[in-house]
Parts: sequence; C-alpha cells; structure tokens
Amino acid sequence: MRWWFAKEKPRDIWDEAIAWPIGDIEAAERIRTICQSATASAEVVGSFAARADNREPSVQKERERESERYRRAARAAMEIAMKMSDDLMRDDAVHWIVDLCMKANDIETAQALARAVHAVWIREAIHREYPALG
Repeated sequence: MRWWFAKEKPRDIWDEAIAWPIGDIEAAERIRTICQSATASAEVVGSFAARADNREPSVQKERERESERYRRAARAAMEIAMKMSDDLMRDDAVHWIVDLCMKANDIETAQALARAVHAVWIREAIHREYPALG
C-alpha cells in the first residue's frame, strides 16, 4: 500500500525541457506561464522578512523549499528571455520576470533586469509600478 502514497511529485513547468528552437511568441507565452505559476512561491519568499516565526524549523524548511522553487523559475524564465530575438517581446517578457522578482522582494535582480529593458515605455511602466527600482 505504500506505493500509493509514494507518487512522484508533479514537475513544475520551468523544469520541463524545451525542444529548441521555439519562436518568440511561444517563448513569451512560456515565460508568462512560468511567472504566473511561480507567483505563490515568490509571494511566500517575499513574506518571510515580515514573519515573526522565521526561526521555527518548519518555517525554515518551507522558506528553503519556496526560495529554491522561486529561484529555479526565475532562472528558467531569464534563460528563455535571453534567447528571444524580438526586442519588444523580450522587454515585455522581462517585465513579467521583474514582477516575479518584486513579489519575492528580490530587488537586486529586479533592478538588473529593469536596466536591461530597452523599450522606453516598458521601462517607464516598470518604474511607475516599482519606484524602488528607480
């Protein structure tokens, strides 16, 4: 009966292999899906600074699990964005990744990504949403 409970965990979308080459539209959609799927983990990571029970072992374990999950998602999204050839689509995709980083309170990464955006109107939108990145 133990085999029933020993099911393999479902894989996250960012852990799935990509059959390259993919087009920019598909890449942008994949980045959007990754960022939406990782939002809960990013929000958990971002909330740890405000929590009073940070030293509890169960909280530490959750923090490590969610931090790793967020980092893997952000890394996968950034790797896909780097391979996009259309500048405007890439900048829009980077905006999604900046949103994810800000939910995780990862300001340093978000700042670096915001600086990489070339489209003025997207960069301005990022700075309006997140004045701390300015």
